[in-house]
Amino acid sequence: MDIVAHGIDLVDFPRIEEMIKRHGDRFRNRVFTAAEQAYAEAHKNSTETLAGRFAAKEAVLKLMGTGWRGKIAWTDIEVINNPSGQPQVTLSGEVKKIADKLGIKHISISITHTANFAIASAVALAQKGKTKKD
Repeated sequence: MDIVAHGIDLVDFPRIEEMIKRHGDRFRNRVFTAAEQAYAEAHKNSTETLAGRFAAKEAVLKLMGTGWRGKIAWTDIEVINNPSGQPQVTLSGEVKKIADKLGIKHISISITHTANFAIASAVALAQKGKTKKD
């Protein structure tokens, strides 16, 4: 596999806290899948967990070169931890179509937190010689 793109994002916890206070379930349901919300709620500080997922989604959109626009939905990108705790990305909808068009076969993601910030890095992988360019 070849690395074909990289995206990174930094999210300030108070930004996510403010969105949750302002918009509640409307924000949560628009941005996070049910599985992501359940995972966050199972942790001591769910805001940190949601901020990490938000940063991961932004990092994925950056590596695709699209940003959040058009028919893309936040929930087209789902970040769930595997049994060993490593975050895994699953794509669906419009984001999956874009990834397929670009030849992206896998996205590797890493998320970390500090006292006030979450950062995520996403790397897109494609089969050797299989990337597609417009």
